[in-house]
Order: sequence, then C-alpha cells, then structure tokens
Amino acid sequence: MRLLQTILLYLVASVCFVSCSRKQHAASSTVEVKKAETKTVVRKVPKTPTPKIITVDDRAAIKTPDGRLYYDLGGKRYWKNFNDGKYYLYNKTMYNDAAFKPH
Repeated sequence: MRLLQTILLYLVASVCFVSCSRKQHAASSTVEVKKAETKTVVRKVPKTPTPKIITVDDRAAIKTPDGRLYYDLGGKRYWKNFNDGKYYLYNKTMYNDAAFKPH
C-alpha cells in the first residue's frame, strides 16, 4: 500500500510539473472581428466676409475724445462718416479725411 501511495504521489507531482511548465494560451480565432471605424467629420466653417460698410445707431457707437464715432464688430473697427452717416471699415486714409471728423 505504501508503494502505491508513493508511486501515485510521484505521478501527480510529475503531471503538475509538466503541465505547469507548458504555458499554453488560447489560440486567437482566425476570424478577426473588425470594429466599425468611426471617423469624425471636420467641417470647415465658412468664413463670413467682412463688410466694408455698415449702418449702426449712433447710440451704440463709442465716442472718442476728439468727437469721432466708432463701432467694433467682429474684431474690426468701423468709423463713422459724418457726410453720409454710415460706418466704414478703418483704413489709414480716414484719419485726415474731413468726412470722418465731426462738423
């Protein structure tokens, strides 16, 4: 009986050592499941053209110390032409023009 227990113990121990030394991983399936590719659509926002002339109520405009009126719209500055009452996009020639100075 003792011999049978010893043989059985060696058999179980050898099976454990052999089975633990072989690391078998589950084989990956040959059929690959592709995930649905999601692409984010980046739409360009069309740039709105900057108008050259705008009409603004004078109460919304800002007055400078020398009496000129201006209005800021979309990061652009518009100056009032006192001859026709419209606001024009700033350019260098406006500074000395008499039409942009109050009468």
